[in-house]
Amino acid sequence: MLQTTDLVADTICRTVELGVTITGAAIGEKITHIDCRPVEYDPTCPSCGQLGLLRDHVQRVLTDLPVVGHPTRLHLRLPRFTCDNDSCPVTVFRQRIGRVAAPKASTTRRTTRWILERLAFDKMSVAAVAKALDLSWDVVNSLALSTVRELAYNQPGHLDRVRVLGVDEHKWKHVRGQGDPDFVTVIVDLTPVIDGTGPARLLDMVAGRSAAVLSTWLGARDQVFRDRIKIVSMDGFAGYHSAAKEALPQARTVMDPFHVVHLAAEKLTVCRQRVQQVTLGHRGRSGDPLYGIKRVLLTRHPLRTDRQNARLEAVFADEHHIDVEVTERVYQDLVAAYADQNRRAGKLAMFKVLTRIKSGVPKELAELAQLGRSLWKRRKEILAYFDTGASNGPVEAINGRLEHLRGIALGFRNLKHYILRSLIHSGQLQERINAL
Repeated sequence: MLQTTDLVADTICRTVELGVTITGAAIGEKITHIDCRPVEYDPTCPSCGQLGLLRDHVQRVLTDLPVVGHPTRLHLRLPRFTCDNDSCPVTVFRQRIGRVAAPKASTTRRTTRWILERLAFDKMSVAAVAKALDLSWDVVNSLALSTVRELAYNQPGHLDRVRVLGVDEHKWKHVRGQGDPDFVTVIVDLTPVIDGTGPARLLDMVAGRSAAVLSTWLGARDQVFRDRIKIVSMDGFAGYHSAAKEALPQARTVMDPFHVVHLAAEKLTVCRQRVQQVTLGHRGRSGDPLYGIKRVLLTRHPLRTDRQNARLEAVFADEHHIDVEVTERVYQDLVAAYADQNRRAGKLAMFKVLTRIKSGVPKELAELAQLGRSLWKRRKEILAYFDTGASNGPVEAINGRLEHLRGIALGFRNLKHYILRSLIHSGQLQERINAL
């Protein structure tokens, strides 16, 4: 075994972990150039296994991690050997350096890990990482995407523990054209959240938002995976519901509480706007009673201040505002049912509210009647929340992180790139990246 020539330099640059030692260095205009050679001398022929004879040396240039903020190039001096075995198809071969870099690669193996760490942990853009390495954007992006594709899709057992799925839509593109759909279907593993073992994990994103999209994705998974799924949480979109029922007949579908409350809040807002037009003949303006309480109406009753309650009582004292008052009480009852710490009591309270507004609502309360019909159709999925505890809250959180990702990258034009970058960002790949 050859001895290292500069222990200090090898320690600072951590080249020993690559199996090479530094023999010299030079500073270019932007790049630090480091001369090095393998620590171990290995003349073994890769084909026949016999020892070869030294022929000459060649140089291989590899991009490595930045040193004190400057891009680095390793100039690795490799010995070449000749194989004297007449039956061996190999005549001349280089010393193997699989620990340092993959065959024909232009970067060291640890550079790929460093790129993914900067993208996943430090939330850097590809452009910023490329500048730090003095590589082109395409090279850095290609390295990151090819590696994360392997980590996300080709790792055995990465779907083994999935029992609870969250499904939602996400608008990834805000410009017209360019061929790809504006929306994608986001599929998230909620099992760690339900078990209390960790955060939700982004499993995949599929172009489009329809029953066919979700059915196709589920159909591409094996039967063992589909049989393992026990709960599917989603919004009120009927397409996802029908797809889950068809592909996962044994699973319980859950309508997310956020979307139930949001639907009730929309109906309350529409009711307020209608009464505003009927009573004053114009849209809400500063100083109008109903316009002044538009935010207070949507605030949970326990969170209101005495001043806000007084304002509401003053507005509801007018008999012309009775429609808003009735709708607001139903909205508060829905929120209170979800907020009940006793799931059984909350489920009973929710069922009573749904029963109360499913039919027989006066025609003057058109918004409340429509809300009652809509929620009654999905009552099984709404009530299933109280039995399972599954919601799309973590899915919405991942959607928020994906919005942040688009801001980091200043938007995306390629959907495949966006999906893989999203998996880096929210696919819980940290352990796999560190293991590279």
